[in-house]
Amino acid sequence: MRLSPSTFAIFDAFPDDDARQAHLAGRLGSALAERAGELFAQPPSVVQLDVLAHKLP
Repeated sequence: MRLSPSTFAIFDAFPDDDARQAHLAGRLGSALAERAGELFAQPPSVVQLDVLAHKLP
């Protein structure tokens, strides 16, 4: 998602916290962390949000 002209976000959704933690500790997260210096102007920040409510169709 583009938050501003130079700020972007990645939104991922998981069924539970265990799945979220497994994703962050997985190969993609590790690869991004290793190359963060060359890929990003600043170190990325990871913000974990929780869904408080949802509406089914």
